Amino acid sequence: MPHTLATHRYLTLAEGLFGPLTSKTANSAIRYLPERIVAVLDSSQAGQTVQKVLGFGGAIPVVGTIEEGLRGAPTALLVGIAPQGGQLPEAWRGVLAAAIAAGLDVVSGLHFYLGDDPELAALAERAGVQIVDLRKPPSALPVSHGLARDVEPLTVLTVGTDCNIGKMTAALQVRDALRTRGARVGFAATGQTGILIEGWGIAVDSVVADFISGAAERLVLQACHGNDIVLVEGQGSLVHPGYSGVTLGLLHGTLPDAMILCHLPSRTFPYGGNGAYSWMPLPGPPDAVRLCEAMVEPLKPSRVIAVSLNTWDLTDAQARDAIARAEDETGLPATDPVRFDPAPLVDAVLAEQARKAERREAGRGGSGG
Repeated sequence: MPHTLATHRYLTLAEGLFGPLTSKTANSAIRYLPERIVAVLDSSQAGQTVQKVLGFGGAIPVVGTIEEGLRGAPTALLVGIAPQGGQLPEAWRGVLAAAIAAGLDVVSGLHFYLGDDPELAALAERAGVQIVDLRKPPSALPVSHGLARDVEPLTVLTVGTDCNIGKMTAALQVRDALRTRGARVGFAATGQTGILIEGWGIAVDSVVADFISGAAERLVLQACHGNDIVLVEGQGSLVHPGYSGVTLGLLHGTLPDAMILCHLPSRTFPYGGNGAYSWMPLPGPPDAVRLCEAMVEPLKPSRVIAVSLNTWDLTDAQARDAIARAEDETGLPATDPVRFDPAPLVDAVLAEQARKAERREAGRGGSGG
């Protein structure tokens, strides 16, 4: 029986780049699918454990060769890093070919679609294995028509002061905590890593610009089925010079009832480009709150209800100071939902859900009078 995203056991490729900020897909798979990660392939750190490299993940080994990785009986090779621009480094071709020859499926989140590469596609066909390109969008996406505006479940979008600061992680931490409280929660994955974890979604940064909002709208409508709350994985930042387009498309396509602002206190200028954006200071949480609310207000009133901080590079004392400062500056509940209890974010979501239910009931009562 063929494996799916929900059943694969992964040998995760992070060659030369396995680390807290440089291997986002690998790190998230280790955090949320640890029982299905057999090893990480990075010859520069072979012999260590993921716990040693990342500070979490336990005894999952870091190996130096495909042959070592195969000892854990993986069923697929997961490309766990995305180089600048998302293209395929030529040095990886040998690793991918060896994995395919060993009978592994290949799951990739690159912008470069491995399944469209003639050489790799031919190798996969001969070996009888699949290449899954997580970022490849579905065909015939619509433009947005504002259909997400009036869905019954509470819709919450994670937004950020920058890219790569934990918008997906914040949404997943809140999702898991809400479910422990008995809430019916849908998670709408909008990036390759979220799709890997959730098993479905659309990578909106690979969608033609006119259809980003339509893709986001489709995700919300799908995630509503059987759920009372929908959490949408955010992307980029409204002020990032490289990625603001996808952020605005998500905001206008999802038309959220509420937003959670994500922030990395130690970040002072936009991420990426090897310091190419160092000329631009990032806005702090108060300015980001105002900007996000203003950008959606003409379409639908929506407010930021909480602040999620990423304090991985701070001491506990520094992290608690950053949380207190964010609360003082914004007047909103704040926490680091990975390092500490996500309860402040969860409480904010549940309170907003109750307010939406009250408004809906009041509207029904008024129309029936």
